[in-house]
Amino acid sequence: MNIKKMKPTELIMHVLTWGAAILTICALIYLIGFILLKGLPYLKPSLFSLTYNSDNVSLMPALISTVFMTFLSLLIAAPLGIGAAIYLAEYVRREGRFVTFVRMMSETLAGIPSIVYGLFGMLFFVNALRWGYSLIAGAFTLSIMILPLLMRSTEEALKSVPDVWREGSFGLGAGKLRTVFKVVLPAASPGILAGIILAVGRVVGETAALIFTSGTVAQVPSSALKSARTLSVHMYVLSGEGLHMGEGYATAVVLLVVVVAINALSASLAKKIGAGDK
Repeated sequence: MNIKKMKPTELIMHVLTWGAAILTICALIYLIGFILLKGLPYLKPSLFSLTYNSDNVSLMPALISTVFMTFLSLLIAAPLGIGAAIYLAEYVRREGRFVTFVRMMSETLAGIPSIVYGLFGMLFFVNALRWGYSLIAGAFTLSIMILPLLMRSTEEALKSVPDVWREGSFGLGAGKLRTVFKVVLPAASPGILAGIILAVGRVVGETAALIFTSGTVAQVPSSALKSARTLSVHMYVLSGEGLHMGEGYATAVVLLVVVVAINALSASLAKKIGAGDK
C-alpha cells in the first residue's frame, strides 16, 4: 500500500489501525511477560501434589477440578446450544419474528455480568434444588453462561454454508435431516469448534460465578455433588489471603499454559477437519 497516495482520512485510519494493533500486541506481551516473571520462580514439584495443604498450596486438585468443570459444562451446554442453532438456522425462517426474539434474548444473556449468574446459581441450584456448593451446580451455572455464545457462533457457522450445497443435497434425494447432518454440519464444523474454544476459555477463566456455586474446597471432588475449586478460583483465593502471592502467580502461569494448549490443540483439530472437508 502506497502511503503517499492515500487521502488524509485514509492515512489517519491507517495510522490508528496500526497503532491499535501495536498497542494490543505490546499489552499482551507485557501481560504474559509479567506473569511468567512473577510465577516461574515459584513453580516447584510441591505445587503439583495430589493433596492440598497449607504448606504446599498445591494447584493439582484445582487443575483436575477445572477439567471436570469444563467437561460437565460443555456436556450440558453444547448439545443445547448447537441443537438450538440448527433449529434457528435450518428449520425456521431466518429473519422471522421468532428468530429475532430468540437472538435478542441470547444477546441479552451474553451481556449479563458473571456475578449475576453466580447469584442466580446460588439461589436456584445451590439453595432451591438443594445441591449445595458442588461441581454440578457450578457446571449448570456455567452452561447457562456459555449457551448464548455457542448458539450464536454455531448459527453463524451454519449460515456461512452456501445454500447451493443444501439444494444439491435435496436434488440428489436427501431429506432435511440427512442434509443437515451429512452436508451442513461437516462444512460448518470449524466455526462450531471455534465457538467451543471460546466457551472453554470462558469456563476456564471464570471465577465470580463459581465462588457462589461450586465453592472453594481445595480437594479433588469424589463426586459431582462435592464442592471444588477451579484454577481461577484457586488463584483468587491465594491472592485474597495474601500469604502465597508467589504460588498465585505460579497458578496463573499454569492457567496460561492450559489456555494456550487448548487453543493450539483446537486450532490444529479445526485445520484437520477443514482439510478433510476439502
